Amino acid sequence: MTKKKVLILGGGASGFFCAANLDAHLYDVVILEQQQTVLQKVKISGGGRCNVSHACFDARDLVKFYPRGHKELMSVFSKFQPGDTLQWFEERGVNLKIEEDNRIFPVSNSSQSIIDCLLKATEQNNVTVHTKNTIKEIILKEKSYTIKTNQGEWDADFVVFATGSSAKSWKMIQNLGHTIVAPVPSLFTFNCKDPLLKDLPGTSFNWATLTIKELKTEEQGPLLITHWGISGPAVLKLSAWKARELFALNYQFEIEVNFISLSYNEADEIFADYRLQHPKKMLGQSKIFNVTQRFWNKILEISNINPDKQIAQLNKKEIQKILECLCRKKLSVEGKSTFKDEFVTAGGVELKEIDFKTMRSKLLPHFYLCGEVLNIDAITGGFNFQACWSEAWLIAQDLNHIE
Repeated sequence: MTKKKVLILGGGASGFFCAANLDAHLYDVVILEQQQTVLQKVKISGGGRCNVSHACFDARDLVKFYPRGHKELMSVFSKFQPGDTLQWFEERGVNLKIEEDNRIFPVSNSSQSIIDCLLKATEQNNVTVHTKNTIKEIILKEKSYTIKTNQGEWDADFVVFATGSSAKSWKMIQNLGHTIVAPVPSLFTFNCKDPLLKDLPGTSFNWATLTIKELKTEEQGPLLITHWGISGPAVLKLSAWKARELFALNYQFEIEVNFISLSYNEADEIFADYRLQHPKKMLGQSKIFNVTQRFWNKILEISNINPDKQIAQLNKKEIQKILECLCRKKLSVEGKSTFKDEFVTAGGVELKEIDFKTMRSKLLPHFYLCGEVLNIDAITGGFNFQACWSEAWLIAQDLNHIE
C-alpha cells in the first residue's frame, strides 16, 4: 500500500504534536519550519520551564479561559483535555506537576523535557523535519497540494497549516479563500504614570478589582506594580477579554483600581473599628489593610498626611483621601507593553470556516488548521498550549481514521 503524504507547515507545538500522533504506517509525514530551530515558543514559555497546560479538567470550565474560541473549543476539549495531556506526556516519560495556581509544568522545570519528548515521538514516527523552509505559495490541485518554498517544491495529499500567527501566514491562507479576522494584540500590561505608583515596582496585591467604566467591564485578581505601570493576572485578563475594544481606544483610557477589593463603605468600617481600638497608634505603623508597608507609606505621602500622626487625630477629609487611594484610585493608562516574551494575538482565521470536530477547513479539501493561526486565544496560564495540543490531536485522529 502506497503511503499518503502529510505536509505539516510549522514546527511549533501544534505541528509537532500532530506529527507525533499520526499513524506512521499510513503516512509519510514532513514538517516544514522556516526558522533554523523548531519548537521555539515551547522553549521560552513559562520563563523556560514550559507551562504545558492548566489543571482544569471539565471542558465547560476550561473554555471560560478563552476570550475567543470558547464556543468552538467545547467539542475539542470534550475529546482531548488537560487530563489527556498529562497522560500523554507521562506515558512518554515526562513527569508533570500541578502548581498551587493550577499551572502544569514538567517536574524537571525545563522546557527541554517537553522539546526532547516531542522530538523523540516524531523521530519514532519517522517524521522528516526540514528547517529554513520559507513557504512562498500553496497551490491546490483538485484534492492534493504543491507547496513552494525557498528550498524547492513539495507535494502533499494532506496539509496541516500550523504556522502560528503572522501576517504572511494569514495572507497565504486568505489567498486560498479563507477569511481573516484582523489581528490585534492580546495579553499585555498597562502603561501608566501616577505618583502613587512611583518608586514601587515589584509591589503586589493579593486580590484587586479593576474597572474600566468606559467599557463597562471589571476583572479581579492579583495585581503587580511595574516600572511602566500595572501588570499581573487582573490586568492580563482585562487585556485579553477586551483586546479589540482597547485597540479601538488606542490604549488610552481611565481605569479605576480597588487595591483591596473592599467597597469604600466596608473599608470605612474597618478603618473606624481600628481607630476605635488603637486611637493612639501612629498612622505609619498601623497595619489596617492587607497592603505592603511601602504602599501604605506612599498613600500617606501623596495624601500629605504625617505618618507620625495618631489615628485619633485624623480628620474626615484625611480618612477620605486614604480610602479613595485604596478603593477608588483612578489611573490614566497611556499605552501597553508586551507581557514577558509571550506575544499573543487576538485574530486569525475565521472560526466559522473550520469544522471543529476534525479541525478540517470547510473551504479546502484535505486541509487542516490548528494553533495560533486561528482566531483563538486564551489568558496566560498554559491555556494557549492546551488548545494547540487538543486541536493537533483531533487532526491526527481524523487522519488516522480516514477510510
